[in-house]
Amino acid sequence: MSMQYAPEIEAEIKLLTAQIEKDEHLCSLYPPRWLAIQLLEGDLTLLNHSQANSPVMQTLQASQTRLIETFGPDLDITLPDQRFQFVQSILSNTLQRQEDQVTFSDKLDRFFANRYLGLPVFLFIMYLVFNIVQNVSAPYLDWIDSFFNQYLAGWIINLLAAINAPAWLNSLLIDGIIAGVGGVLVFVPGLFTMYSMLSIMEQTGYMSRAAYVMDRFMSKIGLHGKSFIPMILGFGCNVPAIYATRTIEKRETRLLTGLLIPFMSCSARLPVYLIFGIAFFPERANLVIFLLYLIGILVASGIAIIVSRLVFQGKSLSIMVLELPSYQKPDLKTMLNYAGRQTSEFIHKAGTFILAFSVLLWFLLNLPWGVENTRDSYFGKLGGILAPTLAPAGFGNWEASGSLVTGLVAKELVVSSLAQVYEISDEYISDQVEPNSLLQELGELGIGFSIATVDAGKSLLEAITPGIPLFPADPEPENPALSRALQRSFTPLSAASYLVFVLLYIPCVAVIGAQRQEFGWKWAGLSVLITMVVPWVLAVLVYQGGRLVGLQ
Repeated sequence: MSMQYAPEIEAEIKLLTAQIEKDEHLCSLYPPRWLAIQLLEGDLTLLNHSQANSPVMQTLQASQTRLIETFGPDLDITLPDQRFQFVQSILSNTLQRQEDQVTFSDKLDRFFANRYLGLPVFLFIMYLVFNIVQNVSAPYLDWIDSFFNQYLAGWIINLLAAINAPAWLNSLLIDGIIAGVGGVLVFVPGLFTMYSMLSIMEQTGYMSRAAYVMDRFMSKIGLHGKSFIPMILGFGCNVPAIYATRTIEKRETRLLTGLLIPFMSCSARLPVYLIFGIAFFPERANLVIFLLYLIGILVASGIAIIVSRLVFQGKSLSIMVLELPSYQKPDLKTMLNYAGRQTSEFIHKAGTFILAFSVLLWFLLNLPWGVENTRDSYFGKLGGILAPTLAPAGFGNWEASGSLVTGLVAKELVVSSLAQVYEISDEYISDQVEPNSLLQELGELGIGFSIATVDAGKSLLEAITPGIPLFPADPEPENPALSRALQRSFTPLSAASYLVFVLLYIPCVAVIGAQRQEFGWKWAGLSVLITMVVPWVLAVLVYQGGRLVGLQ
């Protein structure tokens, strides 16, 4: 039994097939009937530019015009739908189904993939994820912060004092390497937790449901749910997310998805959210983080609507065909392996790339050699040049401007730069009393880690039951040193504006390189332009709008 379309469609397929058979080059590449069907569905990538005004293209346009008058504009849906009906007719004559059998996955999908409940459930799950990330990682922040900036820095100072090391070497190791690398590694628990949550969502099969649920919303902005998968991957890292767009068939859809991925908040931005959230919104840090990720999605949606109507006007961006796997129980070993592998890559970057850049940044903060005020250093002057452009957004100081410049290299460097600029190690060391013995300090570290682990377990239980306190409230933990330093330079309003800017501004050079490789310089340049204008405008709106209503 051969596949037959509706008579009107078959007539046009035969007409177009006959025209294709006259082109020897096309016949050598594709079966004529198959090519005719693909062209009628709108896949013009099978033709090269030289065939734009060929007889095949003229016949195709005439056939599409006639079919649209009969079946409507969605030929890319009409033809596949007839194939599905053909398959269904064969199955109905050969298979006997138990209509009343409903699988466990079917029952769950009535809730998680429900037409009306699916989106609210997705938003709640994402809030739950960020609630877990913030609350579970928070108990470890103070412990890792004190390890680097108090204990490790103290041990190095004692060692340098014993060998009569010069003051510049002391400053390089403490203010440069310890402050820079340690300021980033503080957030390893948060990143590990984030990767664990993403692994669970993927293993259980919910990630595919999220794409399905978002399809209706994505279609309104010119995309489809399949584009949401690379965008979700962008929460981990934008670079592999850009390469993941290769799974999208339509070039227009790939280009639009690639422009939106930089607005998906990668894990490298998470340390910035955590440190500012703890400093300025300690009671609502998890909500702030959730809102930032949501703002990224909403801004990407707005950009998609504008670009799809201005650039891809009248072009079909395809439909989603996605298999929903059965729900599975997550495997702990797989989750730990995935989270461990991703986190180890982050630590490796901190141990190499961020280490090298921390040394470079220390020199920029201390050159010309002997400069007393870091505002007069090369780094301070660079930040000072950019500061006036960011003043309307509320953070027009050289420290904030300079940290954003380093973030162009890698977003992890934003926190590393702030840690060095504010010299947080000096603050810790100045507060120290007589040092204890090494054995005593190691014991203190062990006890501190045990307490942090117990607190993290309590926080996990409370995070998965939001609004239901299971344990008595503990005294508010002491902020990390960098959080205390930021409180002297930012207000809650300017901190919120800064976070919005960090969320949306130009991605790191690795992402730009991936965009150039996949889409070309023109589209990579357009992405850079958009991520320069949009974050500045929104950050200014946040700050100036907040001032108008009396916020500070």
